[in-house]
Amino acid sequence: MKPWVSTLLMAWFAALSCAWAEFFTSIGHMTDLIYAEKDLVHALKEYILAEEAKLSKIKSWASKMEALTSKSAADPEGYLAHPVNAYKLVKRLNSDWPALEDLVLQDPATGTKYQATLSVDDCFGMGRSAYNEGDYYHTVLWMEQVLKQLDAGEEGTTTKSQVLDYLSYAVFQLGDLHRALELTRRLLSLDPSHERAGGNLHYFERLLEEQRGKSLLNQTEAVAVTQEGIYERPVDYLPERDVYESLCRGEGVKLTPRRQKRLFCRYHDGNGAPQLLIAPFKEEDEWDSPHIVRYYDVMSDEEIERIKEIAKPKLARATVRDPKTGVLTVASYRVSKSSWLEEDDDPVVARINRRMQHITGLTVKTAELLQVANYGMGGQYEPHFDFSRRPFDSGLKTEGNRLATFLNYMSDVEAGGATVFPDLGAAIWPKKGTAVFWYNLLRSGEGDYRTRHAACPVLVGCKWVSNKWFHERGQEFLRPCGSTEVD
Repeated sequence: MKPWVSTLLMAWFAALSCAWAEFFTSIGHMTDLIYAEKDLVHALKEYILAEEAKLSKIKSWASKMEALTSKSAADPEGYLAHPVNAYKLVKRLNSDWPALEDLVLQDPATGTKYQATLSVDDCFGMGRSAYNEGDYYHTVLWMEQVLKQLDAGEEGTTTKSQVLDYLSYAVFQLGDLHRALELTRRLLSLDPSHERAGGNLHYFERLLEEQRGKSLLNQTEAVAVTQEGIYERPVDYLPERDVYESLCRGEGVKLTPRRQKRLFCRYHDGNGAPQLLIAPFKEEDEWDSPHIVRYYDVMSDEEIERIKEIAKPKLARATVRDPKTGVLTVASYRVSKSSWLEEDDDPVVARINRRMQHITGLTVKTAELLQVANYGMGGQYEPHFDFSRRPFDSGLKTEGNRLATFLNYMSDVEAGGATVFPDLGAAIWPKKGTAVFWYNLLRSGEGDYRTRHAACPVLVGCKWVSNKWFHERGQEFLRPCGSTEVD
């Protein structure tokens, strides 16, 4: 019950008590009850209007959600393929629906508006998440976007003071003391009583005074960075990050004309596999050395849908093996969900396994289970090796290292999602129904470090893949190998 309604009812019962107590002593006192009852009726009408307004907002919300869920449920993957839709779904479940609960149980509140683009509050939430993760580089990018939208007149619950509070400290963490001081002063002009800003101002001024003795050159450089508003990303754990991200954007691919002349298309019969003599697969060279090939029409649409149907109930956050401990754990650099399918799960799994065996000439008896992975909003897997680099891995003695990778693309991706090889400058884009294959080990059995690769972030779309890792156990080749790799 609303507090003010409860107060009115208490006053009403108090008035009734007064009426029964004083009725015989003073009729005049009862006239006060007439006005009190009139006030109660007026308050009750206001309460009804407030509840009707709240109910109207709830009905409006329900109508919007009904239209939205009808659209999204008709094609879940297509709807979630757009990153803004995926982000807003997560946001609705984490903040908007709880807000609706507050609206129902407590006071009426403003309904949530849904837009096709990220709002001021959306961008601010992204920037705050980056800030909480200590990612000041992206904090600055998001907070500057919030300021642009606020300056353009967009309204939201986020204020410029809030943005400047995060932004000033973020640029300070990036080493731009001059701009941090400028933004803090701007914050105090908007909110003179901001306690943290006042403390930061004195702290920044003291640091700036200590830097007065530094060279004029350094001061000039700092001002230039402030005017441009562009910062270099701090060095992180990924040495080839710039190359990796460049390849993901479709830039920096080192496929020279001389290399292109070495690439051919042909029909592939699995080096004489009886099952492929009549219906060989179309094989296309993607890279010359190390040799990376793509096969076409490896999986039909029906087979892909069946694999996805079997895999979906088993999907769980993908893990990586810690190179030091060998323990499987989740990691921020691998964002996807995966599951492992056995041949007994469905005949289509066994059929796909046999097909990969015929194409590669490698036995599936010593290979790993078929792994199915789904990359959704922001899904990625940063540069890594498929083979193990731990020489004393006890598992390698019994299971063998990962000799080769067979990667099936089970969906097209509207934007992003490429498989890139930073050391090579190679980028391979997903094509539904195709597969790529490469060897991870040299003939000597040592790892081929050129095969370090990554799954680029999915920007628009939904990426489904399945892969098979073949192991070297001494008897993995069913027929003579056609590889020309040398150590």
